[in-house]
Parts: sequence; structure tokens; C-alpha cells
Amino acid sequence: MVSVGYTLMCEQTGPKQLVDHAVRAEAAGFDQLVMSDHYYPWLDAQGHSPYAWSVLGAVAHATSRAELMSFVTCPIRRYHPAVVAQKASTIGVLSDGRFTLGLGAGENLNEHVVGGWPHVQQRHEMFSEALQIIRPLLNGETLTFSGNHFDVPDAFVWDRPERPVPMAVAASGPSSAALAAEYADGIVATEPDSRIIQLYDDAGGAGQPRYGQVAICYGPDEAECRKIVHDQFRWFGNGWKVNADLPDPDAFAAATQFVREEDVADGVPCGPDVDRHVEAFRAFVDAGFTHVAIVQVGGDSQPMFLDWAQEQLLPRLREL
Repeated sequence: MVSVGYTLMCEQTGPKQLVDHAVRAEAAGFDQLVMSDHYYPWLDAQGHSPYAWSVLGAVAHATSRAELMSFVTCPIRRYHPAVVAQKASTIGVLSDGRFTLGLGAGENLNEHVVGGWPHVQQRHEMFSEALQIIRPLLNGETLTFSGNHFDVPDAFVWDRPERPVPMAVAASGPSSAALAAEYADGIVATEPDSRIIQLYDDAGGAGQPRYGQVAICYGPDEAECRKIVHDQFRWFGNGWKVNADLPDPDAFAAATQFVREEDVADGVPCGPDVDRHVEAFRAFVDAGFTHVAIVQVGGDSQPMFLDWAQEQLLPRLREL
């Protein structure tokens, strides 16, 4: 059975509400709670971006059953990888071993706040070094590391859960799939693409978890849902080559100024029809994903969505 997750999307919801939604989602029956890790929202209309790791600590304390995951954290600019290992292990302890560290190479939107955004080749080199630092620290090793981008003279993480925090790495092609297979315990992707799963399996990741994420907008009025998605989520269709390099919400607004409402609605199911939302989820199941987290677009609609999901959506997804 595929694990059904709920996305705590910090770009559209404040910190106290995120904790409340996490508690409600666990009670509704979701298996996993995943949290985005941003400094900025994608668009001003979303209106939020609290510090994800503070919220994760509160969620770890307020919940007891659901698995937790960062989806995903960039360990190359805002955070030094040795610090990422420390805070991931702390969440692992607070959650009694329910936490998975999701990692990715990041976006300029969030990382430029501490300095210039490296070019793509340099980012990939930095990300590889970061994984070489984080993995042994999570495992309880004392680390000394000297690379082209990071130095760790001496590091050891003192507070760790009984089982080392597992890692999952976001991948989109052969090189990142190989990194995921070499250093991580799972792969992350946001498209229902069986090709990336096959690349991961071929690189040695067969049998490991595959984490996906699907965006929907449930609501009683399909026209209103389409407006919400266009207002807050139209950046999603840019593709990651574009999204990784734009610097701020104004840039995302400019890049998406000609995106039409119908363009966005073609990629994000909108309205009350449960069948359409199930089919969007099923695309990831058919592609071979073992864990799929749902994004409900629109911060104000989360309580309504969670009630509906408990009554109608989750029973249908359990049948897949």
C-alpha cells in the first residue's frame, strides 16, 4: 500500500496554523507529514514563509504517529551541511525516529539571502560534498572533511535517535539519481516519471522508498479553485531549470504573467470531483512511487480539505 502524505506548505501558511494542520492531518489518517523549507514564498499571494525547522520541532512534539520529512532542504548555502546533520538528528530524537531528511540542490529564491547563487555545475559539486558530510554525521561518526567547497575540521553529532535519520535525495536525471543511490535511503521527485525511478533502481536504489508529491485544489466551487491555483501556484509549470534560478517573488510574478488560468488548471485538478484528484495521485502510484504527499493549494482551505480527505479522499486512495 502506498503511503499517503500531507504537505505542510510553509509558503502559504503561518507557523501556528501549520502545527494545527499537522495535528488535524494525523487525526484524519494521513501516514506522513512533509514540510517545505523556504525563505520566501514563490509568489506574494501565498503570503508566508516561517522557518521550517522550528515548525518541524513543534510538529514532532505535537504528533505521535505520522512520519515526518523535510521536502526538501538545501544543504549548500543557507545551511552548512554539518548543521543540517545536527538539526535533522534533533528532529529525529524529538519525533522518536519518525523523521526522514529530504535533501535537494535548492533554488536561488531561498539561498541567495546569504550570498550569490552558484552556477549549476558548482551547485552539483557542492551538493555532492554536502552528502558526503551529512551521511557519516547522521550515522554517529566523528568527521573531518576537506573539500573544494566545504571544510569540517572536526564534527560529531551528540544527540541522535536510536536509528540514524534516513536521507532521501531529490533527483531529476542520471547524475542526481546516482547520488541518491550512493548516499541516501530514498529518492524524491515531483513528477510522476517512471524514468527517474528506473535510473535510481539501475544505480543501486532498487527496493528503497520513492517519494513523490502531487498538487490539487479541492473545493466545492471549481471556478474558485481555478482562480486560487492561478493566483498562488502558476509558478509550478515553469520547470525546475527556471524555478531554480529566479531570485524572488517579483521575478516569479514576471515569469508567469502570461500564464492563463486554464493553463494551470490543466496541470492541477480543481474542484469537488474526487475522481480527478484520485487520478492525479494514481499517476505517481503507476510510475512506481511508494510515498506520495498531497499539496492542497490555498492556505485558507486546509481545514475544509482535511475534513473532506478523511471522509472521501483517503478511503479511495487506500484502494489503489
